[in-house]
Amino acid sequence: MPKPSDTLWDIAKAEVEKKENLEGNGDGVEVWEKSLLFMGNKNGGKTTIILRCLDRDEIPKPTLALEYTFGRRAKGHNRPKDIAHFWELGGGTSLLDLIHIPITNDNIRTFAIILVLDLSKPNELWATMDSLLQVTRNHVDKIITKLGKTNPKVATEIKQRMWNNMPKDHPDHELIDPFPIPLVIIGSKYDIFHEFDSEMRKIMCKTLRFVSHYYGASLVFTSKSEALLLKARVLINHLAFGFDRSKSISVDQNKPLFIPAGLDSLNQIGPPPASNSDIGKLHAHTPVDLWKKIYEKTFPPKSTRDLKDVSDPAQDPQYAEYEVDAMRTQKNQELEQYKRNASKSWKEMEFES
Repeated sequence: MPKPSDTLWDIAKAEVEKKENLEGNGDGVEVWEKSLLFMGNKNGGKTTIILRCLDRDEIPKPTLALEYTFGRRAKGHNRPKDIAHFWELGGGTSLLDLIHIPITNDNIRTFAIILVLDLSKPNELWATMDSLLQVTRNHVDKIITKLGKTNPKVATEIKQRMWNNMPKDHPDHELIDPFPIPLVIIGSKYDIFHEFDSEMRKIMCKTLRFVSHYYGASLVFTSKSEALLLKARVLINHLAFGFDRSKSISVDQNKPLFIPAGLDSLNQIGPPPASNSDIGKLHAHTPVDLWKKIYEKTFPPKSTRDLKDVSDPAQDPQYAEYEVDAMRTQKNQELEQYKRNASKSWKEMEFES
């Protein structure tokens, strides 16, 4: 137990020594520790999924920026509990700069991304997905490049592990570009999506299947239904706590999709939902670019202005803090008085001249 005279450094040093002693004298049981970052559409259901994974019976609250929680699970009797760190990025695509905070050199080997896309908003889907994945991938690639210089063994390990879910004899092995760290794509609000026109559902299903397969990701559709939430939980718990990976699969567009990474194929997905003549008119540079152009012909993207969150969190009553708010009000009043005085002085100067 720390002594009252101990500094933070003394306490930290003691904790490290305690951990080293446990590792040296223990029974060889390693504690599993993973990190996950949930991102996606604003109000897309990320918090609900996290709470369900952690068996927490709480009412979801809006995520302001970047929030953190954790969970523990024991794989067996008398075994230490494994730890999973859950990060959640709020604000849709408005807070991309925060993505670099949870993903670091130290945890890159044990990190995974959970992308939650709101199926009820098809016109926002591609832009949201593309922005979040591109920024995340660029950040992860920079970390891997840096590790290649300082720790080549770890960098090589990460690159090799990208292909873990894709058998070497898979017919698409040379045709895909796996995400550098494990990725799960969740299509939320399936209950609303299920009411869409069948042709709309077909285009969205095929597109998401292609993107998921191309990036070596798992794909699952979910809603507030307990049965569908459990399916999403299976994929997440596999990454968070190392639970068994499901090998079941559902590719019927009239039912919720459930496709673990590596179990789909370009042949099963089929060509992009457009005629050969239309495809020939599109100037696409990559397979992903081709699917994007075809998808956005049916679901034109909203403008950046439409997607931007214009609400001011400082005015949200759920984040009220009396002392802070009182000081802010006072400073606002002082600022307005300063503006009036400055304006008055300026007018007088103009008059005198």
